[in-house]
Amino acid sequence: KQGSELRSIVSMEMALTAGDLFIPAGTSVPLLLLVAGLTAVLYTVTRRRTGELRLPPSPFGLPILGHLHLLMPLPHQALHRLAERHGPLLYLRLGSVPCIAACSPDAAREVLKTHEAAFLDRPKPTAVHRLTYGGQDFSFSAYGPFWRFMKKACVHELLAGRTLDRLSHVRREEVVRLVVSMGQSAAEGKPVDVDAALMGLTGDIVSRMVMSRRWTGDDNDTEEMRSVVAETAVVTGTFNLQDYIGVFKNWDVQGLGKRIDAVHRKFDAMMEKILTARDAKRRQQRESADSEDGGEGEAKDILDVLFDMHEDDAAEMPLSRDNIKAFMLDIFAAGTDTTTITLEWALSELINNPDVLRKAQEEMDAVVGKDRLVNESDIPSLPYLQAVAKETLRLHPTGPLVVRRSLEQCKVSGYDVPAGATVFVNVWAIGRDPSCWPEPLEFRPERFLEGGTNAGTDVRGQHFHMLPFGSGRRICPGASLAMLVVQAALAAMVQCFEWRPAGGADKVD
Repeated sequence: KQGSELRSIVSMEMALTAGDLFIPAGTSVPLLLLVAGLTAVLYTVTRRRTGELRLPPSPFGLPILGHLHLLMPLPHQALHRLAERHGPLLYLRLGSVPCIAACSPDAAREVLKTHEAAFLDRPKPTAVHRLTYGGQDFSFSAYGPFWRFMKKACVHELLAGRTLDRLSHVRREEVVRLVVSMGQSAAEGKPVDVDAALMGLTGDIVSRMVMSRRWTGDDNDTEEMRSVVAETAVVTGTFNLQDYIGVFKNWDVQGLGKRIDAVHRKFDAMMEKILTARDAKRRQQRESADSEDGGEGEAKDILDVLFDMHEDDAAEMPLSRDNIKAFMLDIFAAGTDTTTITLEWALSELINNPDVLRKAQEEMDAVVGKDRLVNESDIPSLPYLQAVAKETLRLHPTGPLVVRRSLEQCKVSGYDVPAGATVFVNVWAIGRDPSCWPEPLEFRPERFLEGGTNAGTDVRGQHFHMLPFGSGRRICPGASLAMLVVQAALAAMVQCFEWRPAGGADKVD
């Protein structure tokens, strides 16, 4: 499972926080020496600038790397270990980048709520900036009028409850397709690649909701989409000197910029093809006046909603074609791998905890029965299944670090946070804090049930001891969709199949 966790960490959504904290094996010695000399100068300047501030406790750092060497192999786990020694608020330097790590619920509350206005920005990695048309997306856009407009659009249109309800048939059809396919393979005695099956499920759901076509198709376009998303994860998760050493900001010494530009050109050509085809279809529908919804009996997908915003002359803010493309990249990069990994962890924990699996199956039999497939509308009546999903997100958040950037100098827990600092909220460590979670390493869904130690805890940022989707104004806008998909798919797999470790093993690794 650590491989899956790493795959999540190097996704676009976490591009600055994990997979890029290493020195590639092929990096030349002269390049490292050059970096060393320039960083030593920057280190001296940085020391002078921060000398008058009351910074949080900091472990010993090196003049060249700062604290980069302390954050391997997994940054969220390394930060947790450092916090145990130095306290819940840390000051670090990653190369020449000042950073703060908040590793407790109280520190997280100060960053994400008390001083939220000071931390509404996000760092802008070079790769993400280029891939999103110079920051034309929503996820990484600077806090300002455009971000507020897109936030409102997500809340009220793109990912609103009525949009999710209108597209509920998509999620239902894909869950049915998954269990039928897995059932046929099981009946024929064929092995099932569960990872690939779950990735296909989440990819198809996102792709059909966004642009009414499957992710797992055999045509060249869908294969190209999968390839671009995979390549995006690679280039955004590769260590980039430009993000850490200021003098390299406009100097592509690694040649990574060429790879990023190649991926961007590939994505742009693909999106132009998709947008041109959709534009032509919409014009044809308007000319034939089939219906106001863009086709008789045809529900609008998210791309249709984006086009409506693009064509609305009275809109609060114009939505450009590049904005649409960048938003599509956001959705695919953040909405496929993360949901898949959550489902993988949930199934692994159920297999490793057969008593929990049995209780989930008993609840399913009592509420749904065995004569029909569980539906999304059944989820509110399945509190134990909901608790399983919450416990999975507590122990295995797909975004283990929430990342912000300070817009101004402020104080957190009595310490100074300099303007322009990258701030990590360690969601993974907070979810394992023994002061909030009795026996935190145990997989125990009962803690979320009525009468449990953490009954009433929500996953949508209201409780700072559990932040799988972040909190505040920059909370993940797809949280509701993610929970719908995770709970519906997990419920179907619990209802339809018996799960045991393969090959007679005692546990799933």
